[in-house]
Amino acid sequence: MIDLVKKAMFAGVGAAVVTKDKVEESVQELVQKGKISSEEAQKLSERIVEKGEQETEEARQEAGKLFTEFLNRAQVATQDQIDALEQRVRDLEGRWHREFPNSGEE
Repeated sequence: MIDLVKKAMFAGVGAAVVTKDKVEESVQELVQKGKISSEEAQKLSERIVEKGEQETEEARQEAGKLFTEFLNRAQVATQDQIDALEQRVRDLEGRWHREFPNSGEE
């Protein structure tokens, strides 16, 4: 399951790289055709890439939320939940030993 999520995320990163290359290629075509200057091309390319990175980050965050929701629905404990339970057990054991100091000795 986790491998599937990793593959999907890597596919998204790969798509972002391909898209960036395609943007730069397309912008250079506009420069060669004289439609925009090199300076305009640089600025346009930066804006498009920045917007793409922003959208990729938003998608990554949304995917994380969906994955967490999926784990909750599947009733799979997260590491944070396991850690919290371990801490509760330690706290309860501490209380037990304080209230009944000789209970473990026989």
